[in-house]
Amino acid sequence: MVLCFSFPPAFQYKTNRKGLVGASAGPAEPWLPSSSLVIVWGELLRELQLSTPLRMNLGLISSVQVFPLKHYQDKIRPYIQLPSHRNITGVVEVILGDTKAYVFFEKDFGDMHSYVRSCKRLREEEAARLFKQIVSAVAHCHQSAIVLGDLKLRKFVFSNEERTQLRLESLEDTHIIKGEDDALSDKHGCPAYVSPEILNTTGTYSGKSADVWSLGVMLYTLLVGRYPFHDSDPSTLFSKIRRGQFCVPDHVSPKARCLIRSLLRREPSERLTAPEILLHPWFEAVLEPGYTDQETGTSDQIVPEYHGDSDDISSFFC
Repeated sequence: MVLCFSFPPAFQYKTNRKGLVGASAGPAEPWLPSSSLVIVWGELLRELQLSTPLRMNLGLISSVQVFPLKHYQDKIRPYIQLPSHRNITGVVEVILGDTKAYVFFEKDFGDMHSYVRSCKRLREEEAARLFKQIVSAVAHCHQSAIVLGDLKLRKFVFSNEERTQLRLESLEDTHIIKGEDDALSDKHGCPAYVSPEILNTTGTYSGKSADVWSLGVMLYTLLVGRYPFHDSDPSTLFSKIRRGQFCVPDHVSPKARCLIRSLLRREPSERLTAPEILLHPWFEAVLEPGYTDQETGTSDQIVPEYHGDSDDISSFFC
């Protein structure tokens, strides 16, 4: 038997002796699937051995993950638990074969990591608009008892070609917590984004506070064009993170500087929470009509080049 689950609004399945017809959200738009998606799609069709063609709106789909059938429910549990949110990627379709589950995700238009690399750094107005969407996604997860872990710019992708709308790409590596206890012991994460307490403690740490530290690294990177803590040697990098000492360039506005320092605090309990970040006056000041970026008209349009081996600094862009 083959099952097909469509998202949203609810889980449904359809079966057919001659095959399976997947739900579609409308006529498929012109779209060229990636080579990896084509390979998985062929694998799916071979496993299902459909005599009737499988119809799905491929224009809505960007990627697919394949899981062993017995484990797929654990992999998609965060999507089931989390209420829908415009800044979090949703599952388009789940198709169950005899041995594997095929989970299809929404289409995207590139990730934030690549975008920042190409721009060097963002002006504060654009950074505020995009960062507010990032924080909104994280706050929604925290309020729904989900800690993200391993947060980084690469995990956020654009929802439109204009690159004005962002969403969290996936809920992979997330942790579902019980009640208010967000204590974690997992040490997995990108070196440039890891918080001091993860490096210092042998026990547990606050998962939500660690997520907020990663948000601080993201904001700094958006506005400055490099990580607040970087070094070609991992041991030296971790020492810098443990000390929590970093410099903010003069072109960053006082309110943005204040927000960065409110997130990159060595003591986890002193950091803002994700919902509190959304109330910071920097957003209101920068996004109000008539705001002028203080670096407009200056010759310093990008952060000076990092003096060192370019391969070394690239290795820390996770």
